[in-house]
Amino acid sequence: MEVYGLLASGYGDWPIIGQIAWLLGQIMNGIYNVMSAIGIENIGICIIIFTVIVYSLMIPLTIKQQKYSKMSAVMQPEIQKIQKKYEGKKDQASMLKQQDEMKMVYEKYGTSMSGGCLPLLIQMPILFALYPVVYNIPRYVSGVRKVYEPVVEAIMATDGWQSIMETIGSASPVLMNPDSYDYSKASTIVNVLYKFQDATWGQLIDQIPSISDIAHSTMDQVTHLNSFIGINIGEAPITLLTNAFHNRSFTGIILAVIIPILAGLTQFISVKLTSAQQPSTGNSQDNPMAASMKTMTYTMPLFSVFIGFTMPAGMGLYWAASAVVRCVQQLAINKYLSKKSVEDIIKENQKKAQKKREKKGTSAKEINRMALTSTRNVGNTSRQQTGLTDAEKEEKLRQTQQRAMNAKPGSLTAKANLVSRYNSGLATETPADESSSEDKKETKNKSKRKK
Repeated sequence: MEVYGLLASGYGDWPIIGQIAWLLGQIMNGIYNVMSAIGIENIGICIIIFTVIVYSLMIPLTIKQQKYSKMSAVMQPEIQKIQKKYEGKKDQASMLKQQDEMKMVYEKYGTSMSGGCLPLLIQMPILFALYPVVYNIPRYVSGVRKVYEPVVEAIMATDGWQSIMETIGSASPVLMNPDSYDYSKASTIVNVLYKFQDATWGQLIDQIPSISDIAHSTMDQVTHLNSFIGINIGEAPITLLTNAFHNRSFTGIILAVIIPILAGLTQFISVKLTSAQQPSTGNSQDNPMAASMKTMTYTMPLFSVFIGFTMPAGMGLYWAASAVVRCVQQLAINKYLSKKSVEDIIKENQKKAQKKREKKGTSAKEINRMALTSTRNVGNTSRQQTGLTDAEKEEKLRQTQQRAMNAKPGSLTAKANLVSRYNSGLATETPADESSSEDKKETKNKSKRKK
């Protein structure tokens, strides 16, 4: 748990992810302020609303990724055929030819090799940035942070407070190692207190009796904020489960396992809905994508259950809420894509690709010419010892001929051009011209004989 907590909180300081986390934190802070204004101060409800809003904003990327997955299933047989064709060939020429032929397949379907990676690359920083926001609510939500400020001030006014907080914070359930966190900062103390359980508050009061009244007041406010359907989302379900077994509380056991079980179940349904959208492409042994989806169907739900038990219940709640949102989105996306045939998607992709090329200054006619030329020459372009392709050699020859036509008078090149034009003129002389020339010679001979 310490490792996951360090990673989740550390994400908020990473470049790019830190900036995205700050932006998402502003959304969470706004949600809390609005809910507080109408009299609902509950972190669990805020997490659910926050999850719905963020995943709704990512719908266009999700649709694009789903379209690419559908196209990928159609392209896969052709891609596999090319891969088998060049299997075992590691020379540069073969690898270049393989790359060109695969590129032709992607262009044929109006997409690119990076078409599926780009939406995922955009989504990943957002998903990573979600964790520190949910895991470390007081850092981003000012209303929650203010709840802890009075008790933090009282703690920091006590002699030897830092040593006491480091001792309590490094132990379970907080697990914030003083080597990784700066306990001299008030923000760190707030983060430590946010992870406190009832027993931990008791330890703090025993160490610093002078803060007993303000500590109990803070505990009451925090319990109100973290209570969600009877579950303290600030505690890890595994701890709640242990306490429930110790107290022989059947209700406590149910409450402790409900969020982890929901997280795993909703994740399983979400993956199943996603895989149902992918057309069958034959044997999974020949299709890495199908094998990967089959593995994810079972590993992701198990991982969700593990996260749900070991991390604070708020993280499990987010995990379950995000899976539910993805399920709803996937049902809507499946219905939307079911109305579109593969041919329609190909046409849309080709139109978009053509518009992008035309924006760069290439006309539609030129695009068609380039496409035909590219298709005709794939696999035939080779480099000789000079390192030039056939097209480059033709261009070199054209440039040489142009320079020869503009040669200076009297130079060897100019004389060679003169001889070339003379020979060309003889070669192109028509039979009628030859006949006329013979008649002239015969007339001259007759004239001489008469004389």
